[in-house]
Amino acid sequence: MTSRNWVRFFFAALAIGGVSAGILGFFVRWPEMAPYFAHADLLSIAGAFFWFAGLGLIFSLVSQVGFFAWLTVHQLGLDIFRSRLVWQAIQLVAACYVLFDFVYFRADTRQSLLFAALILVSAFVAAAAKTKQAKSAGAFIPALFFMVAVTILEWVPALRVNSISSLYLMLFPLLICNAYQLLALPHFLKRSQKEKEEKALRKIAEEKTAN
Repeated sequence: MTSRNWVRFFFAALAIGGVSAGILGFFVRWPEMAPYFAHADLLSIAGAFFWFAGLGLIFSLVSQVGFFAWLTVHQLGLDIFRSRLVWQAIQLVAACYVLFDFVYFRADTRQSLLFAALILVSAFVAAAAKTKQAKSAGAFIPALFFMVAVTILEWVPALRVNSISSLYLMLFPLLICNAYQLLALPHFLKRSQKEKEEKALRKIAEEKTAN
């Protein structure tokens, strides 16, 4: 990927995280936000939005670190095991283990099951979209692993705080950013490849003109 497209990709994910958290924050913290809307306190509403959006930018950065770490681990797994089937089986087991660990070791099992269901549904939707985009069934399990295991690992800071509002406020931007990166990366890679080819053609044309 060219540096220009990497910057575009980075800031697009950053904006998505900020906007999603900025909007979601009002729903998650509605009891605190309701008086601002009741009194049409636009300054406080704007301040709250930018506060939530700032948190969303941090969540987006966490998501991007997790995404590029997953890309590295995924490539290493392919190089080490040499078999896609073996590597996919390992990822599936790992995703199931992380999800089980999340549900089993939390005090509130009902709440954990709700979050697990939300993550699983989002993961299946994103993985199905990735499979359709890649036109390969082999893309499903790696995408599922990323959306389940990596998202939960990225979510650890909120899990440690263990506040319902914090859990929701961090989880949704993570899921949205992770799904976006998973599906948008091929577009930026193709765009970079096209720009490189156009640059090479321009260079050839300039050399012919110079000669």
